[in-house]
Amino acid sequence: GMYWIGRAELIAAVANAGGLGFMTAATFENLDDLRAEIRKARDMTDGPIGLNINLFPALRPQPIEAWVEIACEEKIPVVETSGRSPEAIVEPLHAGGVKIMHKVPGVRYARTVDRLGCDAVCVVGHECGGHPGMDEVSTLVMVPATVDAVDIPVVAAGGFADGRGLVAALALGAEAVLMGTRFMATEECRGHPAWKEWLVNASETDTAYIMNSINNPTRVAKNAVAAKVMEMEARGATLEELLPVIAGQGGAVFDDGELDSQLASTGQAMGLINDDHIPRRKLSRTS
Repeated sequence: GMYWIGRAELIAAVANAGGLGFMTAATFENLDDLRAEIRKARDMTDGPIGLNINLFPALRPQPIEAWVEIACEEKIPVVETSGRSPEAIVEPLHAGGVKIMHKVPGVRYARTVDRLGCDAVCVVGHECGGHPGMDEVSTLVMVPATVDAVDIPVVAAGGFADGRGLVAALALGAEAVLMGTRFMATEECRGHPAWKEWLVNASETDTAYIMNSINNPTRVAKNAVAAKVMEMEARGATLEELLPVIAGQGGAVFDDGELDSQLASTGQAMGLINDDHIPRRKLSRTS
């Protein structure tokens, strides 16, 4: 999912262009707001609406069972999960007629996803924004290795921004690609104009790979906060020392355009973005 910046407008636009977008359940303050946003998207498209259920550890309990119920009740066709094992929710989702795709950063995890009965696996390479995992394996290697290891469809993620990437992924054996960073610069994304402008002008070298020292590797925009984290890690900072700096999810960056205020997840594919506010339909048809 794309945090709170991927709301009904973007999800519906992707669906109208023939794709599948995922609304992030964890970014809604309450369940009624989530349900309302799903229905808002439905009013804007006859295409499929996906839901992202985050299984990463959280500081406060997450209503995962309630999210699953909403997915089933709202007849969401596909749920995307990531983080911890989806084992506990595979059967309830299937019972409600919902397919599940779990996102992983490595081949060994993909094998587990296959064994658990998930309908598809999304594998991310080292280029991806957010959490690329500890293995530091590129998408070019990760995708075919995963295709060879599992019997379920593989979706490729990490470094994709246009039709050239899609063709490459298909040649590697993937069934589709998952893109996030590229959509941040579309007109339907809720991001601040200053953030979108930065994305368009940035290169593929303007990300930082941080938090490897605390076993939580993350790829983010190379801003002042990322530079501080890298400096702290280089001198051996502890988790307790890092927490005040790494806290937050980029709201001030995405929403307010304060580019050096927080960490902001983004992938190397931003180096392939060269025009802002590209019409959503055009992007999907060329991707």
